[in-house]
Amino acid sequence: SLLVGGQLLLQWRGSVNSDVSLQKRIIGGHDCDDKEHLYHVRLVGSMGKAKTRCGGTLIHPQWILTAAHCWKINVVMLKVHPQTAIHQNTVIREDPVSYVAHDEKHDIMLLKLRRPVTDVQPAQLPDCSHRLKVDDDVQLVGEGITTAGPNNERRERNIEVMRIKCFSASPEKGDSGSAAMFNNMIYGVLSESGQNACDEPVRVMDVCEYMGWISRTTA
Repeated sequence: SLLVGGQLLLQWRGSVNSDVSLQKRIIGGHDCDDKEHLYHVRLVGSMGKAKTRCGGTLIHPQWILTAAHCWKINVVMLKVHPQTAIHQNTVIREDPVSYVAHDEKHDIMLLKLRRPVTDVQPAQLPDCSHRLKVDDDVQLVGEGITTAGPNNERRERNIEVMRIKCFSASPEKGDSGSAAMFNNMIYGVLSESGQNACDEPVRVMDVCEYMGWISRTTA
């Protein structure tokens, strides 16, 4: 089954490398065009000297969809792409809205902005009459690094649903909460991954499982 407790299991496509560890920043992806994926946001915060970061997706002029474990971060940076854009920081003042069922908190969360965003087109929500199937190509959007340079560009990487192999590209810390896109719609939110590409797939929260909650919250 593709769905495990509200999660999709995804696996990278790429060259085989049995030693690579799976983390949460997109490694080995390519730079996006300056007009692509402008709905991607950066969530930043600090705990003492430690700085933390996640990704997120603007799905409504006033709402960001991300992973629930990112809540320790309460500053949203809009317009992180392209590099020439003027970044806009905003502090999340309202309590986050997480999905809870049967006393279990799922790793998906909505954050409300103080003011609507008027100059960025939100990501399109999924067409849940066409769910993801095995071997569908899914695009993971984030700000991953490569071994050749700093992580200062939004990157994307194609992944494949449930294709079990070991691959050389992976997400790393910093891209939790970022979007998994299919046909230019957000079908998933990056939740977690295993410690080794062979051990377990990347886990992505299945947005279709939460559409009722999203619609009620953002209405």
